[in-house]
Amino acid sequence: MARRAPKPTEVSGIPDKPFFKIGETARLCAVKPYVLRYWETEFTSIRPKKTRSQQRLYQRKDVELLLRIRRLLYDERFTIEGARARLRELGDDEKAPTLPVPEIDRELAKKIKQGLIDLIRIVDGPAPPRQV
Repeated sequence: MARRAPKPTEVSGIPDKPFFKIGETARLCAVKPYVLRYWETEFTSIRPKKTRSQQRLYQRKDVELLLRIRRLLYDERFTIEGARARLRELGDDEKAPTLPVPEIDRELAKKIKQGLIDLIRIVDGPAPPRQV
């Protein structure tokens, strides 16, 4: 007889407490802990707090998001990329991190460019005489 896959907890069934360890979160989401660790690498919105001993502590909002991700991936059969896009559509903060644009000192950039050109000339050495 085939075993049935465990069902994830409904959002209303999440215990009323501030933090959840990875094992408890995995049970609530009906996945293995390594799946949660993998999802952390794929979804920028999942960033559990960590204790001094590097143990993950998920907040309720993290568990709710993980349940949404699980539903998208397992029930609605989205790919990881598709689930990311769907979360963006739903308003979850699933954006690629953007780096601030650095201030550029144009004079310094010109000096660096000239230095690189000079360095290339030194490395290449003198041009061989042209034969006519």
